[in-house]
Amino acid sequence: MSNIYNDMNKLEASLRETKEFLTLKEAVEAVKNDDEARKLFTNFRDIQLKLQQKQIAGEELLEDEYNYVQKAAQLAQQNVKILAMLEAEMAVSNVIEEANRIFVKPIQSLYDGL
Repeated sequence: MSNIYNDMNKLEASLRETKEFLTLKEAVEAVKNDDEARKLFTNFRDIQLKLQQKQIAGEELLEDEYNYVQKAAQLAQQNVKILAMLEAEMAVSNVIEEANRIFVKPIQSLYDGL
């Protein structure tokens, strides 16, 4: 019998070797090494996290807060390095989503025919 945790660790190691992950790693480093890009992204991420926490707490977003996060997102996405990083992150997310679809097939098959 296979140890699923060993297999998942192998899958994690395989993900680190994919073209998508390596591209993301390079893109993240490019943002880290560019003060302007790093500050723009950090600012956007901080704003986004604060507003998500507010939503989770059941608080409604004010219009000016929504506009502020939109503006921060626009500024971040206008930066070529940040845009490349976000695109690379989407590519990695697509790989993970596909792995998840494959991973849950056995569970889905249990419900087939109900």
